[in-house]
Amino acid sequence: MIKKVLIVDDDQEMLLSLKEGFEKYIATFSVLMAGDGLAATEKLEKETISLVITDLRMPRMDGFALLSKIMEQYPDIPVIIMTGYSTPEMEKLAQEVGAVGYVEKPFMIDDLAKKVLATLRKESEGGTLHSISSGMFLQLIEMEQKTCTIRLFDKTSGKQGVLFFCDGELFDARTDGLKGEAAAYKIFSWDEVNLSIQNECRQKEQKVHRDINAILLEAMRLKDEAGEAEEPEEPEVVEEEIEEIEELSEELEPETPDPLISIQTRLKKEIGERCGLEDIYQDNSWDGFMAQISRMGAFFGAGKLKLAYLDRSEPNDLILLPGYKTSVLLVNSKCPRDRIITILSE
Repeated sequence: MIKKVLIVDDDQEMLLSLKEGFEKYIATFSVLMAGDGLAATEKLEKETISLVITDLRMPRMDGFALLSKIMEQYPDIPVIIMTGYSTPEMEKLAQEVGAVGYVEKPFMIDDLAKKVLATLRKESEGGTLHSISSGMFLQLIEMEQKTCTIRLFDKTSGKQGVLFFCDGELFDARTDGLKGEAAAYKIFSWDEVNLSIQNECRQKEQKVHRDINAILLEAMRLKDEAGEAEEPEEPEVVEEEIEEIEELSEELEPETPDPLISIQTRLKKEIGERCGLEDIYQDNSWDGFMAQISRMGAFFGAGKLKLAYLDRSEPNDLILLPGYKTSVLLVNSKCPRDRIITILSE
């Protein structure tokens, strides 16, 4: 995954010189340029930046104001200060407000490149993974109660995103101009990603207040809705044609029992009225979620998915059965859950 370094300076010759000097490192990082702090903030909103290198004295928004904004809104992005007006007091102040590096002009481009590479390596100090499901891996982060920053690259769309975890809890997310839960929904819909792990989380303000399972469910639902919206409309069929098709189907195909009635009958026969079944229906909006769970089971060698039980901490829980369309059983939370799971799994 090629990382992006944003260089901010009102000296155009300096920008072009650095861009040209960094070309030999193109396999590791690419360079974006901005003429002042305001232009830099616009790029930060649109791009996923790994590192900022900024001058201090600039028009409209200087380096200190830019550094303050980054520390507030993008705390995971490290900043290296460069200046031609260096003093011990200024260097100390830059470090106090969050800069990870400080270089005095003039400097050797290769010396700055070494600082850049050393800083970027911290992004993947916890390891890198390739071609995996984002949702499946991130649930492991939650279970391990890990504190980290995860940067992801979606192989299908080419989009990049960042997730912030503190003690296994998702604090914030950012991708493609989106932040918080909206960004998390987008990232969790990615099927195949490369990701790198940094073993720290600088985001201290929690902006996501739902657990990963709930976000995964919503992400899959939104993805399925988007997929359905893109499907071409089926051609209209007049009523006479429908009747002919139905009559022909009845002649050619034997009558098959309704799977929902079969499930309901079986539970009533095995358990009786105490089964707690309150409703049963099919809902394909759950298909994406069931596919995600099935892939997760395959990853851990758990075998074929037979059902999913969702404890919603509400009066009613859900049992999901895979199929052409997902069958949904609405059951009383006080139902004999283990007995029902055993029957439906046989």
